[in-house]
Amino acid sequence: MQNLSCKHCGNRVLVEKYSPTHTSIQWLSDAETACPEFAQQAALGVPSIYIPTCSALRDSIEQAAHEGIVETDAPRSYPVPGRLM
Repeated sequence: MQNLSCKHCGNRVLVEKYSPTHTSIQWLSDAETACPEFAQQAALGVPSIYIPTCSALRDSIEQAAHEGIVETDAPRSYPVPGRLM
């Protein structure tokens, strides 16, 4: 998994793209506090399990994949325990 920052808010996640349509994201902190889109939905009372995605983070990942920063067709790996410092 590769470290990537959202271009909108700077939130850092670990990301891996297995194909152009399959992306795996590991949040390194609580999404409701780290992501403005998740925080906005949480403030409206939407539980995080019902928030499908952050569009800004998704756009950041797609742009990074297009630029070759995030490798597409990466070999499958397992989540990394802990946090990046």
